[in-house]
Amino acid sequence: IEKNHTNEVKLNINDSATEFTVQMINGEKINLSDLKGKVVLVNYWATWCAPCLMEFAEFPEKILEPFKDKNFVLIAISIGESKEKVEQKMLKMKKYGVNFNVGIDPTKEIWDKYATGAIPKSFVIDQNGIIKYISIGNSEGNVAKLATEIRNLFPE
Repeated sequence: IEKNHTNEVKLNINDSATEFTVQMINGEKINLSDLKGKVVLVNYWATWCAPCLMEFAEFPEKILEPFKDKNFVLIAISIGESKEKVEQKMLKMKKYGVNFNVGIDPTKEIWDKYATGAIPKSFVIDQNGIIKYISIGNSEGNVAKLATEIRNLFPE
């Protein structure tokens, strides 16, 4: 992580990921603690954040497809926005091949446990609930790097 970003994460690599319960737009509720034994990618985004949506466009091919037969879960959490707004954006995103369930954090309660500052931010959490990689922003090759970090958590 570049130096100027260190103050924008509240949890660091090798920290235990803080427990949360997130409401998904399909009505499902997910508790992070229920996902022990799985690799989890927690991604913080918002509907107005262009780099976030560019990242989303790469997720199906680079993240969801490669790990679909693995114990892997993507939880993309929209921060500070209503369910309606997020649902509308995800409907629009379908035409770009982005068709996955996302969570909402209207009061930023979950976000506040993990980070501050700019989005997107992603946390790769291993099977024991430990943060193994943190990605900030969406620069070239970012999603590929996330995929590599996730792959590293699955023994061959």
